[in-house]
Amino acid sequence: MDQRSQELLEFPLIRERLAAHTSFGPGRRLAEALEPSAEPVIVARSLDETDQARALIEERPGVGIGGAHDIGPWVDRATRGGRLEPAQFLELADTIEAATRLRLVLAEDRRPLLRELAGRLHPLPSLRATLARAFDPAGELLDTASPKLGPLRNAVRIAYDRLRRRLDTLVTSDIGSALQEPIVTLRNGRYVVPVRADARSRVKGIVHDASGSGQTLFIEPLVIVELGNVWREAILAEAEEVGRILDELSALVAVHADPLRETLTGLATFDFWAAKAALAADLQASRADAATGREIVLLSARHPGLTGRVVPIDVHLGDGFSALVVTGPNTGGKTVTLRTLGLLVLMHQAGLHVPAAPGSRLPVLNDVFADIGDEQSIAQSLSTFSGHLRSIIRIVGVAGPGTLVLLDELGAGTDPTEGSALAQALLDHFIRAGALVAATTHYAELKAYAHTTPGATNAAVEFDLKTLSPTYRLTIGLPGGSQAFAIAERLGLPAAVVEDARSRLTDAQRSFEATLAQIRETEGATTDALANARAADARAAEALRVADQERRRARDERAVGVRIAREEAERLLAGVRAEVEALRETLERGQLAAPALDAALERIEAGVAAMPDLDEASPEPRIEPADPDRVWAVGDRARSRSGGWEGRIVALERHGRVASLASGSIRVRVPVEELTDALQPEPKADEARGPRGAPSPGTTPSGFDLASTRARVVPSSLDLRGARVDEALEALDRYLSDASLAALPRVTVVHGMGTGALRDAVRAAAAAHPLAGDVRPGGRGEGGDGATIVSLG
Repeated sequence: MDQRSQELLEFPLIRERLAAHTSFGPGRRLAEALEPSAEPVIVARSLDETDQARALIEERPGVGIGGAHDIGPWVDRATRGGRLEPAQFLELADTIEAATRLRLVLAEDRRPLLRELAGRLHPLPSLRATLARAFDPAGELLDTASPKLGPLRNAVRIAYDRLRRRLDTLVTSDIGSALQEPIVTLRNGRYVVPVRADARSRVKGIVHDASGSGQTLFIEPLVIVELGNVWREAILAEAEEVGRILDELSALVAVHADPLRETLTGLATFDFWAAKAALAADLQASRADAATGREIVLLSARHPGLTGRVVPIDVHLGDGFSALVVTGPNTGGKTVTLRTLGLLVLMHQAGLHVPAAPGSRLPVLNDVFADIGDEQSIAQSLSTFSGHLRSIIRIVGVAGPGTLVLLDELGAGTDPTEGSALAQALLDHFIRAGALVAATTHYAELKAYAHTTPGATNAAVEFDLKTLSPTYRLTIGLPGGSQAFAIAERLGLPAAVVEDARSRLTDAQRSFEATLAQIRETEGATTDALANARAADARAAEALRVADQERRRARDERAVGVRIAREEAERLLAGVRAEVEALRETLERGQLAAPALDAALERIEAGVAAMPDLDEASPEPRIEPADPDRVWAVGDRARSRSGGWEGRIVALERHGRVASLASGSIRVRVPVEELTDALQPEPKADEARGPRGAPSPGTTPSGFDLASTRARVVPSSLDLRGARVDEALEALDRYLSDASLAALPRVTVVHGMGTGALRDAVRAAAAAHPLAGDVRPGGRGEGGDGATIVSLG
């Protein structure tokens, strides 16, 4: 995108602020190279990077690349066969450690770009472990760096101790009187003693140096030369081994050069993303929504370079009009409006959050062009007008659809009549070219142009006449006034002079200013009404939010109630099942008397009655309400509302609380409160059976309506006793289908003993049924040979 315009809009300053948030050199270089993009995919990806990094840092403030260094030069040196220094190895180790820590955080994050970045950070455990064994935290080689290094260092210490002890003996006794001072020092890597020049003959040895006055000679006594040689040889051997170790480790770094470079790039990338997030937080910025067309909507936008009390502005462009003419007094904020508009567009297309309120919308433009500031140049013999014109000529040649043009003081610097005409022609050109354009001016002709030209509109920066200071607020749809007369009068210019100036205005100019003032007054009232309406909307939205929270709370409480009720029902049902099982065992032993049976049934009914009603806790009722006033009698036809069983009441038990429904040979016991009117009337004897006693379609042998029972609660047993074989087989087929739909794992078919014909037919039909699995006779407690157990599925 246009570099000159980026400089005029101060985008380089944004890059500097971004770079200040980075933590090390590679990340800083990425920040300094940031450029706006005209590719929507790249812009969206860059904004996603900022979003995800900002969310991560808000969740985990301590995450970062702490301890990482710019290891690129060291990796390059190792690749070329060079030897690295211990301090450089320490930086490599710190960087790998930082990458490992960051990788652990990013790999477990739910955001895709961060997880993807984790794959570019290589922990390199073998290299990290090797460096940890070779160097201490200060970067010094450890004795364990190689098998030879420890013994060699030990030899150096032993040779040094022997040398020092011999020297101390010489200094304190043998040659002490010949010394300038009783000390031992180093010259040219050899230990020497300071001997007075006049006592040279008393100390046999090698002279390595002399003082500036010549009064002192630094001599290595012959008696310690051999000890000195041994010490020096040990030092050289150690140095040779250290060099070999460093060369070996450097070669190991070269082997891992590619993953190290990728890791460094990954660290720099995260550092760059984190800097974008930090800048967004610093500016209290937010991500602008992607505009569906070319419209620009900035809400409460602020220029990033302003400090102190900043008045936000709302800017709209491209939705209904493509040219915005901004007018108003000097220092009122017209130029700041242009800079804010252009800079925020550049920031958005560079993947940065913009200092504007959420809900702002920005498109991805092909380019942004600006002509802002004084372009005059004495060296090039350019006046202000000529400088602006040269810049505008360049923009005219390239502006088109998908471009934003920002022009400050359009047409200024020349004759007002010609300047305003030229300005109108330029605005017409940019509108026809399909560009978005915003321009500032003081020309009244341009205010009229924006008011009458399709595709253009006025905007005004406000001015407080009481304080003679701008408010910096921008009002779109109204032209602004220069307020020259009001400002002159408030500053003390004689009233006669001001009045004389007003009288020189034409009638059209005075009428225009009066109309403009009336429009401003009306617009102010409209603005107040709109503010009140927005406040009412906000209150309504808050009320809706509170109501929604209450709804959610009530739903959660209802869900908790259902869960507790289900748990209570399951507990009680377990007790009922245990009671039934105990009753069955007593029956099998033949030890159950009538009173005991009645007591057991009473306990079972009490357990069932104590079960909580889950329908009261559920959000929707599942069964139709019962008629509490209905009185049932033996002989009435009724239907079970929950189970769907339908038949004639043949008995009322338990003081009228339980009814026995009979449909042919099938009987079920149903609580009276579960009964409702039957769906079908009592079949007549000649209608219940067809010719030769055949059952009517869709009924059991006794006329029980099977169609009405499907998709309802299916019992776990079928009683076919007394039915003919053909009737029983038809009922069996329907029953197995219903039981399979109800997901019953197994069912019991009761056919009795008899001659065995019905039993054999039922077992053969069940074994051949496509929904049946295992078929076996009933066992003890299951009816014996008078019943057949069918496994489904």
